[in-house]
Amino acid sequence: MKPTQTLFILVFTLLCFNSVSAQYGNGYNNGYGGGGGYGRGGGMGMDRSMMSGPQSSPSKPKEIPAEETAAKIVEQMKPEVKLDDLQAIAITNVIADSMREQGILLKNENSSQDQKIEQMTALRESTTKKITAFLNPDQIEKYTTFMANFKEIKKTKNKKKKDSDTKEVKEIKEETEATKVHE
Repeated sequence: MKPTQTLFILVFTLLCFNSVSAQYGNGYNNGYGGGGGYGRGGGMGMDRSMMSGPQSSPSKPKEIPAEETAAKIVEQMKPEVKLDDLQAIAITNVIADSMREQGILLKNENSSQDQKIEQMTALRESTTKKITAFLNPDQIEKYTTFMANFKEIKKTKNKKKKDSDTKEVKEIKEETEATKVHE
């Protein structure tokens, strides 16, 4: 063989061997079967869980079914508005339908933000009319009060959640900085 071909084959073989040994942790028990994969012993080898590709990417949190959320809302509403069982079932169905429709509106990419806001407002008004159709005049007043309080509770929960998320991020940063200083 020609010296150029020999050199080329030699370099190619060395590169192949290097990439194979790098995948298996350079023989220092850091690779696939060595028990010292990433995050389990400080080794730089890859763990099998990292090799699974797109399937192991963090998935979206599972969506809670509209019926379940509607049932929780009606459970909170039932004692305050003094709903009977038939009213509770009917209102649960109306709220569940409204939530499904709301999800469809939010996922619609053809609508602009302003159009979505208008559609959501119309949906909210329609839902309120359907719910109040099942209520007597005394209950309608209580329902209006309940919904006003419900919105306030949601706002404060969101603020608390954002505040706690911010605190957690700060704590994690502080812990990271502390460990860096100790190292």
